Amino acid sequence: MTRPQATRNQPYPGNPWTALPVMVADALRPNLDAIASEMVDVIRREVPRYRRPLDSELGRDLVAAVRRALVQFVELIENPTGPQEHHSTFFRRLGKAEYLAGRNMDELQAAYRVGARVGSRRYTEIAQAVGLPTGTVLLLSEAVLVHIDELAKESVRGYTEARLRSIGDLAARRRALAERLLERSGDPAGSKLEVLSYQADWPLPETLACVVVDVPGLELVPDAMLDTDVLVLAHSGEALLFVPGPDVPERLARLRRLLSWQVAALGPSVSPAEAWLSARCARLALWHARNGALTPTDGMVVADDHLAELILLGGEHIGRLLSTDVLSALSDLPAGKASRLEATLAALLRSMNRSAPEVATALGIHPQTARYRLRQLEGLFGDRLADPDFRFAAELVLRGRILRRGTSPNGG
Repeated sequence: MTRPQATRNQPYPGNPWTALPVMVADALRPNLDAIASEMVDVIRREVPRYRRPLDSELGRDLVAAVRRALVQFVELIENPTGPQEHHSTFFRRLGKAEYLAGRNMDELQAAYRVGARVGSRRYTEIAQAVGLPTGTVLLLSEAVLVHIDELAKESVRGYTEARLRSIGDLAARRRALAERLLERSGDPAGSKLEVLSYQADWPLPETLACVVVDVPGLELVPDAMLDTDVLVLAHSGEALLFVPGPDVPERLARLRRLLSWQVAALGPSVSPAEAWLSARCARLALWHARNGALTPTDGMVVADDHLAELILLGGEHIGRLLSTDVLSALSDLPAGKASRLEATLAALLRSMNRSAPEVATALGIHPQTARYRLRQLEGLFGDRLADPDFRFAAELVLRGRILRRGTSPNGG
């Protein structure tokens, strides 16, 4: 068989295949299936990530890449100047997939090295078995090294191209990550949190907390003043700051100074998977701080200090329905009398021994007045006052009403 003449448009610089006789390809081709099987087995044994089942996406990619590399190598021996772009595109796609999956190139490069070692050994054995001269065997080994180097370069090129395309869209990718952090549960068909984190160049911390402030106010804070690892999202008329390691006192102090111009709310410290919960607590705390139900400390409401109140305030509308049922006995009374009896009921529920002196002390009234009011409550509620379920529901309702009014439980 006559070899095509080499041209100046060779697919690889210093093309070693031009010096290999075509009979090498004839010797290798019948053995490609066996070589591919061995190569896949060794890669899976030595490179941990490729130990997944062969019917997985990664397993299928591995088998396809090995097969394509072997076929391309034989094709290059047969026609060193033939078109290679279809193969190059495939190996660039592997690099792109590594980037989009949130991985670096280490294990793909390791797989290339293992494959080259297995291929070089098996090719040498076959060449020697058919009696090829030593010079040809050495040239064959050189061709393996050149080939695997070029395949690795194509994958690096694909990885780099994907990364460069995404760099210009870093803000959008960080927004996508922040919005994903706000989701209570991820879309099974969507991107994983870890992948979005990698693409956004924002490593997931062990813990984070969400700080909520008004968007117009945040515009006064230059990005350079925020810690570089704080993720910011303008969302529905507010700004959310996802703060890694919020339990570090120095970090909290910096945030307080930075946001001292306006009331802000700090959510609890949680895992990234529960960032939505921290945001929910912070939003609820900020809302009720504006309405006077919660009091900020040094300009910031710390949700951890008010979790019991947030449970009550978070169910405000349901609480109103419960209130209608629990306090219906007071609904027909004059407003002043109903208010006094409501305060008396709250003091009774909070007392240890359910005695008139305790209630009187809590309300700052005479014990005889307390006894009179307690008799009125017994007349209105009867045996329900001894029912644990009623008492629990009534205390929920009364504490919620006290919080929403921003008053003390003492009705006077």
